[in-house]
Amino acid sequence: MANFRTGRVAQEIQKEVNDILVKRVRDPRVSNVTITEVKVTGDLQQATIYYSILSEKEKDLEMVQLGLDKATGLIRRELGQRLTLYKTPELTFSLDESVLYGSRIDELLRDLNKE
Repeated sequence: MANFRTGRVAQEIQKEVNDILVKRVRDPRVSNVTITEVKVTGDLQQATIYYSILSEKEKDLEMVQLGLDKATGLIRRELGQRLTLYKTPELTFSLDESVLYGSRIDELLRDLNKE
């Protein structure tokens, strides 16, 4: 039964964090961030939020991570007000590597077709 709850909580966190990033966070470093997945521990104490951005530049990735780290407190406070949980989970932001990996595979396939 707990697996269903963690899934529902993860979906709700993903929806709310996307909304918070668009409407409440005014930091220009996080303006083009998309939340791709949220993983919540079984006890709902910690949540890892995976994000992606359109740019693949290392500098942009660092700036977005810094912006998200700085906005974590605001996002957590807003989540606490919006969700009906006993305790708001600790948030950790992590880059979703699967998007970059998929782009790299597409690039390799295009190069293969050119030859």
